[in-house]
Amino acid sequence: MASVYTHQSSNVVKTYLLMAVFLAVVGAIGYYFSYYYGAPEIFYTAIIFSLVMNVTSFWFSDKIALAVSKARLASREEFFDLYNITENLSIAAGLPMPKLYVIDDPAPNAFATGRDKEHAVVAVTTGLLQRLERNELEGVIAHELSHIGNRDILLMSVVVVLVGMIAIISDIFTRSTLFGGGRRDSDNKAGVLAIVGLVLVVLSPIIATLIKLAISRRREFLADASGALLTRYPEGLAKALEKISSYNQPLKSASTATAHLFISNPFGGSHKSISNLFQTHPPIADRIKALQNMA
Repeated sequence: MASVYTHQSSNVVKTYLLMAVFLAVVGAIGYYFSYYYGAPEIFYTAIIFSLVMNVTSFWFSDKIALAVSKARLASREEFFDLYNITENLSIAAGLPMPKLYVIDDPAPNAFATGRDKEHAVVAVTTGLLQRLERNELEGVIAHELSHIGNRDILLMSVVVVLVGMIAIISDIFTRSTLFGGGRRDSDNKAGVLAIVGLVLVVLSPIIATLIKLAISRRREFLADASGALLTRYPEGLAKALEKISSYNQPLKSASTATAHLFISNPFGGSHKSISNLFQTHPPIADRIKALQNMA
């Protein structure tokens, strides 16, 4: 019989598969790029560049996210309840206590980042601390700790880097083909390869973005389920999500680069039908329904 744990394992496997697809797309673009210009070194350069970008995201993703979000280190004296809740839940989850940061903004939201559980960070807005009851805040912190425990914060950061790299490479190539140049070959097979490669390069940013959204959405459902198991009170997180989604003003420091890290869409407003397909988060109503079914 399927269980929450079954879905957790399935989603982790699917995430790694999606990452493998991403790397394959990067390799394919690099290969065609090198073929088009008759320069094999371009392929190797693309692979090396992707590895460098991954290493950079591994070591500095948390610092970049905190800087972009204008987060400041939270002191225990000023945010005692936040520290107390996080410490208790960290012990229950068997995780090291993450560093805590606060974003001075009335919009209620939170996110987790870092390369692993020993170097994890949880950031919350002052609006979140002001609006949520204790059991609701526990639900949010448990959700973020689940992101840390499930090891998906780094994976999502790497995906963002790959999306950006694919977009840059395809943009450069598309612009260059508009002005001519490149390899010319009368062989029919070479012509077909050129057409397939061009289509791949043109569509790759769209494919990359869709994979990014799929991973992010799967991770939110997984973290909701794991967080609810940690607190044993799904209603707490469900009520927190209701309050967070009811605030329609955007987070001032919100960025498209870090939006997927937050527990809820940081740009505010409600999103319906077609627009939901292009959001980094699944509809709040669906997440609340899943939590209520757990209860």
